[in-house]
Amino acid sequence: MWDDFSEVEVKTHTALHVVKGAIRKVLGAKWTAATYVKGNHGRITVQFYRKPSQEEIKRIEELSNMKVKENVPVEIIEMERDKAEEKFGDEMYDLFPIPEHVKKLKIVIIEGWNINACNKPHTKRTGEIGEITIRKVRFRKRKNLLEISFNVE
Repeated sequence: MWDDFSEVEVKTHTALHVVKGAIRKVLGAKWTAATYVKGNHGRITVQFYRKPSQEEIKRIEELSNMKVKENVPVEIIEMERDKAEEKFGDEMYDLFPIPEHVKKLKIVIIEGWNINACNKPHTKRTGEIGEITIRKVRFRKRKNLLEISFNVE
């Protein structure tokens, strides 16, 4: 499936990493529970305890687009799992586990912004993503999950 990722979906997927970094900076939310990419539409679901304010959502969008405009490298490094865990700890993981049999990880690093174990394709620089527009925010109180949907133009 990921081999069939279109160029637009590579940009949208990379935008997930950028938006996650902004969410972490604005809200302090660390754990990603789910992601979704289809064409230029993306959705990231993070574990969080409340619905963010309009100002917080606006700030997430602003910071995301600032990171895109900075055009910083999206670095991919491959490491043995034990070495990666030693270096990055749980910072590189999400709530959906990587199977134990996977011993070599690809780590996506946007310096000072986001670190994630991820085997999907990515742009080489954030400037290739395009403008990020947050379209919808949904807070699921019973599950403490916050869904942020966005488009990449």
